[in-house]
Amino acid sequence: MKIFPLTLVPNDTRIDFLRLRHVWIAMFLLLFVGSFAVVGLKGFNFALDFTGGTAVNVRFDQPVGVDDVRERLENAGISNAQVQTYGSGNDLLIRVRGDETQTSVDGNTELAQNVLAAASSETNPARILSTESIGAQVSGDLRKNAIYAAIFVLVGFLLYISVRFEWKFAVVASVTTLFDVMVVAAMFSLTGREFDLTVMAGLLSVMGFSINDTIVVFDRVRENFRGMRAAPLDVFNRSINQTLSRTIITSLAFFLTTLALFLYGGGSLEGLALTQMMGAVVGTVSSIFIACPLLTYGILRVTKQDLLPKAKDEEALARRP
Repeated sequence: MKIFPLTLVPNDTRIDFLRLRHVWIAMFLLLFVGSFAVVGLKGFNFALDFTGGTAVNVRFDQPVGVDDVRERLENAGISNAQVQTYGSGNDLLIRVRGDETQTSVDGNTELAQNVLAAASSETNPARILSTESIGAQVSGDLRKNAIYAAIFVLVGFLLYISVRFEWKFAVVASVTTLFDVMVVAAMFSLTGREFDLTVMAGLLSVMGFSINDTIVVFDRVRENFRGMRAAPLDVFNRSINQTLSRTIITSLAFFLTTLALFLYGGGSLEGLALTQMMGAVVGTVSSIFIACPLLTYGILRVTKQDLLPKAKDEEALARRP
């Protein structure tokens, strides 16, 4: 019994998603290669988590402009500083990356004092409320562990889906998940937004959301292949249409949740929320327009024989209309 039968899309829709599958795959390849090119050529604007350095929370006696403080820092020779408002108009968060020779957290104390001296003025003095320092060795370990975490998640997905479904599904699901992550990462690279640990956590959550969305569609594909007497393209289209309402509702709820986090969670969670919002959009599009079309090409082409149940169920399958 359905207590709350919410559907945004009727269950009996007959949208032919695979009619333009060649166009979707061409766009997929273009974006996929382009994302790798952007990340490889432009790189990321890594935050202190990955570069090492000092974050100084400074409070001024009077409200101060961000541009004015940034100009004073540049005039003092601190050209790599990032200045942003923090709390009231009197508080600023100044982030300064450490240089390559900086190997310890204690070495950042002098840097924090230099930042304070450069940011202050005679008419509007400032004082340090707090500092946060990360040494180069610590940041290097964080960067390495972040890469290991991403690889571990992808390999785990590949193994799970290979056992749960079939190796072709595992390859496609892993490729589409990597596509979602790379597109979101490329957006951060293009815009120059800070890439910190919260963004990395957001990318890992995007991987989980993407793979979950794709598995739901693949589960319906497997069920329909075993129960329907139709061509593979018809089975794929039917499966996407049957899960379309669920996909949109789940993605919309996820997006609205992260939007609230972006609007009201404060600056420290902004990167996480923005990553998840972009991932919700990209992951939904890939699960509808990319995942199933990939299963119609080359060695990844799925046939009914690939999804036949075990021998003990073949007799029951033969009796189906």
